[in-house]
Amino acid sequence: MSERVCLITGASRGIGAATARELAARGYGVVVNHRDSANAAESVADGVRAAGGEALVVQADVTDPDAVTRLVDTTLSHWGRLDVLVHNAMAPFPVTSFADLSWEQLGAKLDQEMHAAYLLTHAVLPGMIDRRDGRLIYLSTGLSRRPRAGMIALGVAKAALDSFVRYVATEVAPHGITANVVAPSTVEDTAVGDRLPDELREQLAADTPMGRLARPEDVARTVASFAGDDAGFTTGSWAPVNGGALML
Repeated sequence: MSERVCLITGASRGIGAATARELAARGYGVVVNHRDSANAAESVADGVRAAGGEALVVQADVTDPDAVTRLVDTTLSHWGRLDVLVHNAMAPFPVTSFADLSWEQLGAKLDQEMHAAYLLTHAVLPGMIDRRDGRLIYLSTGLSRRPRAGMIALGVAKAALDSFVRYVATEVAPHGITANVVAPSTVEDTAVGDRLPDELREQLAADTPMGRLARPEDVARTVASFAGDDAGFTTGSWAPVNGGALML
C-alpha cells in the first residue's frame, strides 16, 4: 500500500495523465479523476498498474458539491488518507475577443474555475489539517499574467485562481500545508493546445527561447517537485513552466 496518496483532477489525458504517471513512478498512490472520459481514465490507470504503481479511477464533476464529496470520500475509503491535491481539471471557455465576449460567458468561466477550486480545497483540507501535513497544487497558465488575443476568459479566470491560492497558502501554512501554482505556457497534446491553429503553435514554439512548446511531462515533473518533501518550505509560489517564454 502506498504511503502517500495524490488526487489528480482531470487526469484522463494531457497534463493530468502525465502527472499520474510521474507521481506513481515516485511511489504515490494516484486517484485518476475524470468527468466523462472513463475509457481514457481507465487506460491511464492500467498503465500505472502495469508499471508497478497503484491507481484508482473515480468519476466526478468537480463543480458539483456532492460529486466532490464522493470523490474525496472514495479516496479516503480506499486508502485511508489523502496527502496531495493536484487540481488540473479544465472548465470549458470561449476563445474570443473582449468585444465579442458576453458577461454570461465570462461569468460562467469564472464561476466554474473558482467553484471547483473552492469545493476541492474545502473537501481535502480537514484531513490535511488533522495530520498537519499536505500539498495543494493548482494548474494555472502564463496567460493569467501575459495576455494573448482571444484568451481573456481563461486568463482572467486563472488570475482569480492565482490570487485564491495565495490566500489559501497564507491560511494553511501554520498547519504544515503548502499551496502552490504551476503555470505552464501552451502545452502539446492538451485540450487547450489542440484548439490552437498549427501556425500559432509553430509561432509560439519559435518565440520560446528553448525552441519548443511545453510537453505534459515537463509540467508533471514540476508538479511532482511541489508534491514532495523537498518543497516543504515553499508555499504561495507561482511556478512558470514555459521554456523561458515568460520570465518574471
